[in-house]
Amino acid sequence: MKNNRKRHINIPVFVVHMGCPNQCVFCDQRLISGVSCFREDSVRSQIETVLATVPAEAETEIAFFGGSFTGIDRAQMIRLLDLAQSYVNSGAVSGIRMSTRPDYITPEILTVLSHYTVSMVELGIQSLSDRVLSRCRRGHTAADSENACRMLRDAGIAFGAQMMVGLPGSDVETERECARLCCAWGARAYRVYPTMVLRHTELEEMTVRGEYIPLSDEEAAVRMAAVMEEFERGGALCLRAGLCETQDLHSPDSYSAGPSHPAIGEWARGEIFYRRMTDLLEKAGDLCRKSVTFFVPVGCASAAAGMNRRNTWRIREKYGIKLVKIIENPQQMGYNIKMGISENCPSEKKRRNRHCD
Repeated sequence: MKNNRKRHINIPVFVVHMGCPNQCVFCDQRLISGVSCFREDSVRSQIETVLATVPAEAETEIAFFGGSFTGIDRAQMIRLLDLAQSYVNSGAVSGIRMSTRPDYITPEILTVLSHYTVSMVELGIQSLSDRVLSRCRRGHTAADSENACRMLRDAGIAFGAQMMVGLPGSDVETERECARLCCAWGARAYRVYPTMVLRHTELEEMTVRGEYIPLSDEEAAVRMAAVMEEFERGGALCLRAGLCETQDLHSPDSYSAGPSHPAIGEWARGEIFYRRMTDLLEKAGDLCRKSVTFFVPVGCASAAAGMNRRNTWRIREKYGIKLVKIIENPQQMGYNIKMGISENCPSEKKRRNRHCD
């Protein structure tokens, strides 16, 4: 959503699979990140290369992603943190963020992190159903996630939640509950991903055996929208909806099954707007043969119209509306919208408008 925040840029340093104690059934970080290995001696050059392209006005952070950063060799972790902190001290970046497992947040780790300018820790929560976590072989429990959130919050370190929709054994209610609890525990940001079946993973074997049925693109978009609404209600900022696009991720050698639409995050945002628009329409009563205008935040007209304008034709078909217009309005924020209704009656020469909040 459009707002007045500075443009945020992460300088990603992918510690692919490092620190992970096991292989989750769905995971291949080398494909997801597009990075095949980690070389510590190249980290400085990676940072310098990205910094050379960063606009001066951007808010920039060094981000250790792709593994469980707080689970890697302690000496190596501290060397990487020292390097990142040197860029903070010079003013080149504003902070350090990292992704890690919930069970790798401990009092000792918090003591280490307290010596650095850590702007956010992103927790790979994925689900808060122990049944789902077990089927995915995550190796931690929902209680571990709750403890990690509470420890980070009490230590004054901002944290975000990374979660997935469509995991084995999951459903829309367990996913909504995950988002609700993360917000209740203090999550300030989130990422939500659809479960894609990658080649040579245990999830692919489960799919072949009929033990797992992947979501379609549309099902994934609808489930993601439900989760995103919960996070939005809880005041959490969306960092990403959908997987990062890499050349390998959708190649026949890498992709096996499941949601793969390149703009599935935008599709999910469109589903949220569709729900908000139909809520207003339901309250307005009979609108057959009338024209409706929706006022949406600046930059959101495309998302509100839906993929291939599917929201506009769905509304026209469902409610018998003659015309649907979507207009951007600087006064609207987030997913909040307003609606105007135009009635064309033979006995009236002028158009009569009424607005519904």
